Amino acid sequence: METSYNGKLLRINLTTNEIASEPLDLNLAKKFIGARGLGSKILLDEIDPNIDPLSAENKLVIMTGPVTGASVPTGGRYVVVTKSPLTGMIACSNSGGEWGAKLKYAGFDGIIIEGKSSSPKYLLIEDNKVELLDAYDIWGKTSSETKDFFNSLYPHASTLNIGPGGENLSLMAAIINDGDRAAGRSGVGAVMGSKNLKAIVVKSTRNSIPVHNPEALRKELVVAMKKIKEDGVTGSGLPTYGTAVLVNIINETGSFPTNNWQDAYSNNAESISGETLSEKYLKKTYNCHRCPIGCGRVVEREGKEIGGPEYETLWAYGGNCGVYDIPSINEANFWCNELGLDSISVPCTIAAAMELYEKKLISEEECEGIPLKFGDKKAVVEWTKRVGFAETELGKLMALGSQRLCEHYGHPEISMSVKKQELPAYDARGIQGIGLNYATSNRGGCHVRGYMISPEILAHPELLDRTATDNKASWTKTFQDLTAVIDSMGMCLFTSFALNAEDYTNFLNAATGTTHTVSSLLDAGERIYNLERVFNKRAGMKPEDDTLPKRLLNESIQSGPSKGHKSKLNIMLPEYYEARGWVNAFPTEETLNRLGLEDLC
Repeated sequence: METSYNGKLLRINLTTNEIASEPLDLNLAKKFIGARGLGSKILLDEIDPNIDPLSAENKLVIMTGPVTGASVPTGGRYVVVTKSPLTGMIACSNSGGEWGAKLKYAGFDGIIIEGKSSSPKYLLIEDNKVELLDAYDIWGKTSSETKDFFNSLYPHASTLNIGPGGENLSLMAAIINDGDRAAGRSGVGAVMGSKNLKAIVVKSTRNSIPVHNPEALRKELVVAMKKIKEDGVTGSGLPTYGTAVLVNIINETGSFPTNNWQDAYSNNAESISGETLSEKYLKKTYNCHRCPIGCGRVVEREGKEIGGPEYETLWAYGGNCGVYDIPSINEANFWCNELGLDSISVPCTIAAAMELYEKKLISEEECEGIPLKFGDKKAVVEWTKRVGFAETELGKLMALGSQRLCEHYGHPEISMSVKKQELPAYDARGIQGIGLNYATSNRGGCHVRGYMISPEILAHPELLDRTATDNKASWTKTFQDLTAVIDSMGMCLFTSFALNAEDYTNFLNAATGTTHTVSSLLDAGERIYNLERVFNKRAGMKPEDDTLPKRLLNESIQSGPSKGHKSKLNIMLPEYYEARGWVNAFPTEETLNRLGLEDLC
């Protein structure tokens, strides 16, 4: 039967330099869909969740989805699954660009990387030819330098790499592909760095993949493209202003965290909005592989076009650090990409350091000439460099993330994180459902594991009262399960503004030959979410880890439209566990059996 799975995995042992191709278990792939789901299953099967994330025993599982590379809107994504050095729990970081599709075209569904090289290496994949080669000449190079180096050697190839941040084992290190696309969260770049693997270069002669039912896929594509073009978010807002369209929207609800979440509204938000970015600084837009939306921004730096900041980055360096200056944020974002750093966690750690400095817990001497003051344009750029290059003692400490930084100074409550991962740009006191998603996310503080901003702010598929708790547990569960499906298929979450579960079901069945119903597809998403939770339990997660920073639970928003609000997590969390079939934060045996996970009981 024709299917969009290649049916082949690549296994690389960096300790022994062994390279092996092995068959993909198609039954397992269909049970866990691919990408995020299958990668998580492979990781749980192959490692002890209690290992040191930066040891040779950890593995990097880089997976595509069944529609990666197919004629599907945004069908070009890949994921990196590993044990996170930042959270100590499961990491699954997602990226677009071209690299994922190139890997699929080269004939592989994924790569399992194990062991540790004794010297810097890069992996070269040219269709079925795979080599491990010395990376001495590029160790220490930035992302753009690495990309340019490989472009000169292998024209038309796509490069995935770490920067100095990953080499220096920053727990906030990202994996960068195609210059400025990032598998950004949970410290996946540090795991790659710990293995002395600098880059994976992929070149393929193929530019398409077979699918089970091409005609059915074409028909669904027509339907989906019409929905995407007609939707206000995917057809207008994101193409015109990028993700930064959210700056004014979120600020006007009073849920735009400022100065390390000490408040949630800014009179200066317009100066860093998507509208201002487009009007004054945008050079052109960028589309990832097969993406009809084009939310990527391109700006100019020193006469050269570079990737522009996303909403999260504009907020994290802007509102959260008090820097309302787009050129400075562009520069800081550039260094995140160059050094291979998470542009949410790094500026949020800088913001936490600014509050520590404001409270005189970090001294002037420790700052070594660059005080950590809210609103300091120079500070956000230079401290990003210090984190990535591991410069100064404080820079090395900050490279471990805000939780460890704040614990060092005796004030862990100043870290705005969940499970040690820094929170993104929506205040959970003003938007209740997103707070429940933060608290229960399997990879720590995260918005894209169940994007409750869709119904609570953007009225997709309907508008919910953002301040209420009614039914937020069931909504959050559904969004988390559907997101697991989308991530596992190899599509972008942004399509969910316009598409529904039936659309994803139709795409998957046409591509692979599966016979999913909407119900069975959502069951697969639930299966993936529960598998991740089992990994976390085995890794040492405790029920009390499903929580929010004390500031959000105990301190009211001080000003703006959401003044006086706190998170009502205590109301929603028990309802969420009941909806999931969990007791004390973990799946019951009955739930695991129902989902076909009896081997995990």
